[in-house]
Amino acid sequence: MTAIRIAAILGFLAVALGAFGAHGLKETLEANGRMEEWKTASLYHLVHAVALLGVATALASSGGGVHSPVVWLFTAGIVLFSGSLYYLSLTNAKWVWPITPLGGLCFLAGWLYLAVRGLK
Repeated sequence: MTAIRIAAILGFLAVALGAFGAHGLKETLEANGRMEEWKTASLYHLVHAVALLGVATALASSGGGVHSPVVWLFTAGIVLFSGSLYYLSLTNAKWVWPITPLGGLCFLAGWLYLAVRGLK
């Protein structure tokens, strides 16, 4: 799978989950008191999917692909950070809290990698 396809799938899921949370899951999220967590998960999910699309486009034009650490760091960040917040929002399972910062560290590492190494 190409990095552009990964970015497109993650972008699609970000929009779908954001809309589903605002409409289909509104009562559940409000009952759990977790609407803000869902919004944060959706925001970080979408922002990093768009950033990943930019990275993927640059990689494609330079002949690179999914082997860039940035692709894997942003993808892992979305899964760990946003995924744990989505799960917490739906279940109130507080045991997922330690996972959320790991996703945040993946985001930070991806941005730091870009700052230091670029797309090499």
